Amino acid sequence: REGAGFTKNDIVKYLEDNKIATRMLFAGNIIRQPSFKNVKYRVSGDLKNTDIIMNNTFWIGVYPGLTEIMIKYILSSFDKFLCDKISQEKKY
Repeated sequence: REGAGFTKNDIVKYLEDNKIATRMLFAGNIIRQPSFKNVKYRVSGDLKNTDIIMNNTFWIGVYPGLTEIMIKYILSSFDKFLCDKISQEKKY
């Protein structure tokens, strides 16, 4: 979110560097997708929230074969990233 002290790219890079797969959200503001370039469509409002979703959302890789140890690793990686950011923020 705005003012979080880090970007989507920061956390995605951290997760990927720590062997946690991520994927970008496909849709969000779907009219910004290249396939909509020549499509007629109607827009209701400014779509501000769909842009926020598109620019700030990602998926982490999950599948039925994840073990409890793998899940704990994912959670601890999020925890470490966020604690590091909070620690850095307190320094300033």
